[in-house]
Parts: sequence; C-alpha cells; structure tokens
Amino acid sequence: MSNDWWRGAVFYQIYPRSFQDTNHDGIGDLPGIAQRMSYVARLGVDAIWISPFFKSPMRDYGYDVEDYRAVDPLFGTLADFDELVRAAHRQGLRVLVDMVLSHTSDHHAWFEESRRGRDNDHADWYVWADARPDGTPPNNWLSMFGGMAWTWDPRREQYYLHNFLPCQPDLNLHNRAVQDAMLAECQFWLDRGVDGFRLDACNFLTHDRQLRDNPPRPKGHPPTDAVKPGNPYNFQMHQYDKSQPETVDFLRRLRELTDKYNDVVLVAEVADDDSIARIGEYAGPDAPLHTGYSFALLGDELDLHVLRESLEAFMDDDRQCWPAWAFSNHDVVRVVTRWGGPQAPEAFARALLFLLLSLRGTVFLYQGEELGLGEVDVPYGSIVDPYGLAFYPEFKGRDGCRTPMPWSDTDPLAHFSDTDPWLPIPNDHIARCVAAQESNGGSMLHFARRMIALRKARPALRRGRIEFQQVEERQVSFLRRSDDETLLVAVNLAGEEARLPWQGGALRPLADVTVGAEVVGPVGDGEIVLAPYGLLAAEVAA
Repeated sequence: MSNDWWRGAVFYQIYPRSFQDTNHDGIGDLPGIAQRMSYVARLGVDAIWISPFFKSPMRDYGYDVEDYRAVDPLFGTLADFDELVRAAHRQGLRVLVDMVLSHTSDHHAWFEESRRGRDNDHADWYVWADARPDGTPPNNWLSMFGGMAWTWDPRREQYYLHNFLPCQPDLNLHNRAVQDAMLAECQFWLDRGVDGFRLDACNFLTHDRQLRDNPPRPKGHPPTDAVKPGNPYNFQMHQYDKSQPETVDFLRRLRELTDKYNDVVLVAEVADDDSIARIGEYAGPDAPLHTGYSFALLGDELDLHVLRESLEAFMDDDRQCWPAWAFSNHDVVRVVTRWGGPQAPEAFARALLFLLLSLRGTVFLYQGEELGLGEVDVPYGSIVDPYGLAFYPEFKGRDGCRTPMPWSDTDPLAHFSDTDPWLPIPNDHIARCVAAQESNGGSMLHFARRMIALRKARPALRRGRIEFQQVEERQVSFLRRSDDETLLVAVNLAGEEARLPWQGGALRPLADVTVGAEVVGPVGDGEIVLAPYGLLAAEVAA
C-alpha cells in the first residue's frame, strides 16, 4: 500500500434515488449528485460512495444488475456519470462505485442464455444444481430475504442459487471465465476514473463446491450480522453457502487489476456469522483488500461494550487490519431512531455523530446523518422494498432510511424534486433541511463540518491508536494517541448528567466540538462532568 489516503478518511454514502432529482420524475439521478457536489465538499469528507446506478429492473433497487456498463435511464447516462466524476475531482473528492459481483439480475443477458440449456457458452456461469431424488432443492441453504435459496427453472430442469431474491441469481465465480468477465466490468469503471469500489456482499462471492448442508445454529448463538429476528436465515450457521476460501483468490486478482491504477481503494461489505474475522481474512496483513465495512455497529441496540470489543478486535495479534465503521446506511434503521427511539432529541444525534467521527478506522457517513435525520415510518401502502413487504409488520423494510434528502423548507417536496417523490418526505425531515441548518450556526450540519475538520486536522483522531478508559451503559471515554499528541474523548449518550473518573494529565478542551463538559478536581485525581448528551474532546498535557 504505497498510498493510504483512505486510512482514517471519511466517506459520504449517497443513495442516488434519494439525493436530488433533476429530470422531474421524483427519483434522484446522477446530474443531481453532480449539482450538489459543492454541498458534499463543504462537509469536508474525503470521498463519496454511490450506491448502484447500473441498468436494472429495480426489483432490489439497483442491486439486481442487468448491464454493468450502462447507467439506468432513471439515473441518466454514461456522459452524466463522467461529468459527476469530473465534478467530484474538481472539488477534491474521490469516487467509489458500488460493485455487485456476487450476483446479477435474471434479466442479464448472461443468465438469459444460461437458463436456456446446459450446453451454451454461459451454461456454467451461474450456480445450477440438480434436484434431490424427491424433487426438493439440492441442499438446505436459505435466502437472506426469506425462504429457500434455490428456485426451480423448468427450461434447464435444475435449481439455481440466489442468496437474495429469486431475481438475483448467483454467479459461479469458481468459473475462471466468470472471474475474467467481472474483472472486465470493474476495469470499465476504472478506465472512467473511479477511485475504488465498495464490494457488495463480498463474502457471498463463492460457495461450497460440494453443496453441503449448513449445520443448524446452536440455541442462543447470536444471529448473522444484518439479519433481522424472525428471519429463518438465523436457523443456520452459514458454513457452506458463503465465505469460502476461494473468495480470497478472486479478490487477489481484483487487487492485481486495481494496482495498475493510481490510489484505488477496495472496501468489502461483509455480513457473516463472524464479520470481523472475515474482514481480517480479506483485509488483514498480506490480504488483498484495504479495509472492510462491518455490520458490528449497525445492530438494533446501543451497546458501548460491543463498540469497545469491536474496535479492540482489530488490535488483536491475528487481526491487525484497518477497520471501517458506520452507524447508518441504506439497509438499516437510521441510527438516531434505532438507538434513541422515535423521539430522540437532536443532542443525541449530535453525540452519536461525535462518537462515530472520533473512532479509530475509516468512517462511512450516510446521507442525512449530518442533519440528524431519524427513520421515517413509511405507511404500508407506500412500502416498495421487497424485504419489507416479505416481513411486514415485524420488519418494515429499508424504505424508512431511504427517503429523499431534504434541501429546503420553502416547499413541501423539500426541493428534492418538483413532482411526487418515490418515497414520502415527512415534515420533521423538512424542518431539519439543509437550508434551515445552514442559517443556524449551532445546527447539526455546522457541528458535523467542525467535527470532520477536527478529524482531518488532528493526526491522533485520523490515524492514531485508541485506548478505552471508561465504558458504561451510556457513557464512554477513550484516548486517541499519535506520536505527537494525545486526545481524550468522552461521550454521554444518556439524558442525565454523568461523571467519569480522570487520573491523567491536565486537559485542554477543544472548544469547537466540546459541549456540556467540564473537568473538576485536581490534576491526576479528578473527574469529567458531562451534561445530558455532553461531549468532550480535549488535549492531554504531556
């Protein structure tokens, strides 16, 4: 790794359907992202990650790819993408594309040919298997979206594998020709100037060649990361349907390709029975990827002990790799609501943002997180997410975190579009819009900019070591150390005052981001007093 710009960087995730509409159809598009690039640059982030915009039937909203080299007309054209990249680079921002390499849409030309028979050029490009003697699927593998991971195709008289929706057949990356094809798809975008890839469902790239049954999950064993309670997927340990050793071999080929370009970064999305172990395999010492995007901090409950364990896992002797963290993304309930409930105050959202941007690792910030947006309760009649429709009402799906970005409070559509948007924009989001927060120096938006600037300016925050001091149910403090400085970070995520012991040196609070905190008592034997949702970032005297 000759250039590690990504280490400690802040990436801003853009969900293109919901960022900015410019072609008057209620759906965001690539020109809309380019139009708002100066806003993103003003946040101070280092790069953007754009969720899929490829040509697609949109049954899983772009994660079912029909043509990797075409922009879906909903989002614009290849020329629009090229202009987006130029606009980002002019602002000093790098661009990551979301590459879906484990599966395609069933509308993809490769699959349409593959399903016609067993003797064509693409016959072995997907995972096909004969039925058992009684006609049932070849094994017990389950889909993350519910039900069996196998669908019968009468033309081939075989089952095909789909770890997600039936319209998302799994590619057979054991086939070298398939690997070559996927590398060529990546090269197409590298040649257009992208700066890296977020690798969707990275540990799903290969499967057990023998198609062995997964064993049952022991009673009381934690569920698979990112899988909601009530989903039968949690009945199994996913030993054979994903996370096979051949995945690393393909990722090494991908790294060989990207190393031919300047400063390209590869980020894995991993959802597994032990995601942190898998990230160590893919992005640890001598591994092919740069970092891994973990679901460890995307769980339903706020647990600061889990946060500590997750960060310290990457300092284990066997897992000395650089982690990536997020509190929100397009697949989970927004963190303010998930951890604070529907009535969580803005001060709680601010404290979460402060905590995230203080952690050791690369940070992924989801659009709207800088505004303190909470989850939207989308009514059943407006739900479009197939995951939510399958598990409603126990799980309402992912629409509530995907609603459009609110830019202005001068019209009911928040200047996202001039026609009805694809998902509703609630009034409380409009009240938290960009325009309203721009005019308020004490807003979440201004705090986010200050905090990102602090992270970039302070080596200890961007790349320094982390040493946890105090971890309580709703309070946490830790040191961030570099060769030249030591900073203390303390956060109160409760609505009551808290006191944390401090036996270190004298503290000099950083006024731009310290809120509701003071140090009392003598140096070396005092305590930190944190108001409700209080925050402290302070230099520690040598």
